[in-house]
Amino acid sequence: MLEFCWLFLLLMNSTEATNFNSGGCHQKHVDVRYRAISGQKFVLPCDLLPEDPASIFNHSCHHNSKVQWSWHSSDGKTRKMLSSKNGNPTYCGNVLWFKPIKVQDSGTYICTNRGKIPCISIFVDVQTKEMANCTKNFRSDLRLIVENGESVACPGKSCFSHFHSSTVKWYKNGKRVKLQMNRWGLKLQHDKIVLQPAYDRDSGIYACDYMLMDNNTWWNMRTIVRVNVTTKDSVNPPIVLDPPNERNIEVELGQPLELKCQIKFGFQSNASSLVQWYREICQKEELVRENRFSPNELGGETFLETFWLEKVTEKDLCTVFKCLAKNSAGKSVGVFRLKRRNKTVRLLTLCCAITILLGLFFGSVFAYQHWIEIVLLYRNYLAKDETIGDNKEFDAFVSYAKPDFLEADQMCLNEEQFALEVLPHILENKYGYKLCLTERDILPGGAYTDDIVHAIKRSRRTVVILSPSYVNGPAMFEFEAAVKTALEDTTIKIILVQFKSCRDTKALPHKVKKALRILPRITWEMSTSPTANKHFWKKLRYLMPVKHIKVVQDSDQSSYFPPTSYWA
Repeated sequence: MLEFCWLFLLLMNSTEATNFNSGGCHQKHVDVRYRAISGQKFVLPCDLLPEDPASIFNHSCHHNSKVQWSWHSSDGKTRKMLSSKNGNPTYCGNVLWFKPIKVQDSGTYICTNRGKIPCISIFVDVQTKEMANCTKNFRSDLRLIVENGESVACPGKSCFSHFHSSTVKWYKNGKRVKLQMNRWGLKLQHDKIVLQPAYDRDSGIYACDYMLMDNNTWWNMRTIVRVNVTTKDSVNPPIVLDPPNERNIEVELGQPLELKCQIKFGFQSNASSLVQWYREICQKEELVRENRFSPNELGGETFLETFWLEKVTEKDLCTVFKCLAKNSAGKSVGVFRLKRRNKTVRLLTLCCAITILLGLFFGSVFAYQHWIEIVLLYRNYLAKDETIGDNKEFDAFVSYAKPDFLEADQMCLNEEQFALEVLPHILENKYGYKLCLTERDILPGGAYTDDIVHAIKRSRRTVVILSPSYVNGPAMFEFEAAVKTALEDTTIKIILVQFKSCRDTKALPHKVKKALRILPRITWEMSTSPTANKHFWKKLRYLMPVKHIKVVQDSDQSSYFPPTSYWA
């Protein structure tokens, strides 16, 4: 079975090759006739062109696998297959390129184009200049000066002057040249292309096509002219950009060294631009390297030339290296002098670098440890006051649990005393914030739930004092209302204060645990003195809104607090 498949594939391939090189094409009539002039560039497409084609060839090389050419001499004695590897002609895309075409290239060219046209028979008649009655020499390679008014003539149009011919059609890189509204300087006059002025984009391969009548037979005439738009050769010498004049380089013995020379050359139509490296010892120069450059850009080009030393020796310390750049207009030089690196300076540089790194490290550590103090200092003097124009009445609404009668008799500080005595004393009396306390700022007699929601909306922050009695009591309504309000008004923030009571706390509910993971939380630590809890107040002020206030320095802070037994 496998052998049968291989045989089938071979038969299919041989059938395809037979169709591709169909012998019937050799006996068919001539489809297209071309006449060319010997010694000129010529392009022959594998296509039946319409009367007024928009393009005459496609030079995209992906067509190579689809097109195959064969040639038959005029006398019919010689036949051969043409390969893209041949020197002349070569083919790329769907065209044969003759650079140039010769008299012996006359004959019939058969091309097959798979998937488009089975085969085309093209007859090419190549004549010498004498046979074509060419009285003038014409050029097929033109160099035009950019921004000058130039014209491109059709090479050989003056030949065959004794025959009737049609007007010339011009093609650039295979596509028809047409007048453009945005290019008023491009004109077609008297079988010429007039460029007023010429631009860099006008460079390309131009083909001029016209019809010629000879013995009642129409011939396709085609000649090629390659146009290269350049500028005038620079009248300025090259410029060594780096080093501009002379540079001293500190080196270490035994280490490799790279010398870089950056040079700008003006445009040159010939390859006269070069860079030479010289080694000067005891006023004697030795040429060690030379490299030529071809600056093709109209505005000139900048090149980087590098010279390597595998390792620096004592001899190199007494050597001067020169980078000499020159062209037809002049020369310029850059000089490198080597000197031994001063170890003291290197050590000092290393010490300075280490000192800077250590300073940055300890500065980062200090900023990390005292970040809150730094932010509070910035807010006191530079930050914008957040409370101006926000239509809020209070800086914070305080939500806490009301302890039962048994807890009220205990001698330790409870959350109600913390909310009504400690917080107002520090935040209001010392830092100028205005708190909203239900017992003080909400008038009795109204609907409790509506009053709480309204108070939260009028506040910039909601301070929730978490305790076992809070999460297990009716005060959880205030927390849920604060969360809902914060979702509706993004300017309102929730601050969680974890209050540690004198007894063990119970396990928190799932929704409280989730809130503790998301919302900012600070912990109140019981102590015998409020001054031992300074970090708590800094954190709390950090989470409170930015407000420009004058801090009040109390000489006796403890006099505003409950008895010291609360702090035990």
